Amino acid sequence: MTNEKCALDTLVPDFSIIATNDTDGKLSSYSEKNILLFFYPKDSTPICTSEAKAFRDYFEAFTDRNTVIFGVSRDNLTSHERFKEKLQLPFELISDSSEQLCNYFDVIAIKNFFGKKIHGIVRSTFLIDKQRLLRAAWRKIKVTGHIEEVLEEIDALKNR
Repeated sequence: MTNEKCALDTLVPDFSIIATNDTDGKLSSYSEKNILLFFYPKDSTPICTSEAKAFRDYFEAFTDRNTVIFGVSRDNLTSHERFKEKLQLPFELISDSSEQLCNYFDVIAIKNFFGKKIHGIVRSTFLIDKQRLLRAAWRKIKVTGHIEEVLEEIDALKNR
């Protein structure tokens, strides 16, 4: 993958994924579905847990809208498997330890963490349609109300 960054209404490269539940493949494997990627900083932290639970609780609404959900962080698969099991998440978590997806979607930033500067993921969500076009991006999101916004945007895809 090149150093390009994502832009709305452009074709997302056919990146490879390695995820929980022995899931590996390419974006093109999901050509019949919309793909929702939510990037989060770290497994088992309070806000990331709330965010994952929100997507879990609305999982059926996404499934009804022909949309597959993937959580993405730099954590390894062992950490992801524990997080997924603990929260009973019905979707897979992608391990992006190489930061390939993080860099493409431009979600890495210098963050202030208890007075210390760290290189971390900015909580963000991206909606990719069936043609692999990036249709929506939410950056620096707050968990409250976010799921509803995403579902509205998926519903709006039908009119494009």
